[in-house]
Amino acid sequence: MITGLDFRRLRRWELALAAFAFSAPLLLPALAPDGPSFLRPAMAEDMQQPDVSRVVSVGGAITEIIYALGEESRLVGRDSTSTYPAAATKLPDVGYMRQLAPEGIIAVNPTAIVAIEGSGPPEALAVLKEAKIPFTSVPDTFDKNGIVAKIRAVGAFLGVKDKAEALAQSVEKDLDGALADAAKRPESERKRVLFILSTQGGKILASGTGTAADGIIKLSGAVNAAATFPGYKALTDEAIIEAKPDVVLMMTRGGDHSAGVDDLFAMPALSLTPAAKSKALVRVDGLHLLGFGPRTAGAIRELNNAIYGKKTNASQ
Repeated sequence: MITGLDFRRLRRWELALAAFAFSAPLLLPALAPDGPSFLRPAMAEDMQQPDVSRVVSVGGAITEIIYALGEESRLVGRDSTSTYPAAATKLPDVGYMRQLAPEGIIAVNPTAIVAIEGSGPPEALAVLKEAKIPFTSVPDTFDKNGIVAKIRAVGAFLGVKDKAEALAQSVEKDLDGALADAAKRPESERKRVLFILSTQGGKILASGTGTAADGIIKLSGAVNAAATFPGYKALTDEAIIEAKPDVVLMMTRGGDHSAGVDDLFAMPALSLTPAAKSKALVRVDGLHLLGFGPRTAGAIRELNNAIYGKKTNASQ
């Protein structure tokens, strides 16, 4: 039992952490999917316009949008997925979006937090709520409408709706052009693409439906070769062979993702696929490919060109 604690000398965030420690046994059951709904997913404060002079951004696309709006001077912190533009990496890193530590966020003294949907964990968000830091969660869907809505939501939170509307219209026009070009390809000519997230331990973790990878593959005029299950799943050799991918798509990053093309297609199951015959491997920067932010039209063009063998002029 803690004794002798002088609550009058504690700072606001220390009180929030202490309160969470004492209330966790009662609070955590309420965070379960079937629990009471007094903690909403958005965790938004009930106020017209919060103080957004010192903002922490969580989610690569959210940070990109803030920079695209010209509002980066408000940022005092960002999560580890926020790597574009390069200037963002100079901001304090508050951790991975799904494994946030409230201490790291509160340490930069933010007046508001804007995060992509799915950020957490819930207990970290509860501490931030207790600390009375305005927090909003921006919905994330993997299509054109989702990108445009994201821009408008961030702009509304920052109090720059006019700038957000101008950006949304510009991005939407660019997306319409990229999608129209991709849609010109006949269904019979569309290639089957297998997105591989990891090959750790010789196991191929691939993307099914309802993911950012599934979304970008479809928008680029191709077919997800693993569209028989939702989310991400470790595939059996039989499933990989049955998927018959014409192209393998991966992110450019270290670890298992740095395996060379020869090593990748030497894997027993992949060696028997159409992709192995031509060693059709496409690598794209992960945030550019899966971020679904202002640069997604460029990612659609780049991926379409890479899959179908054209030169790409899309910039990263």
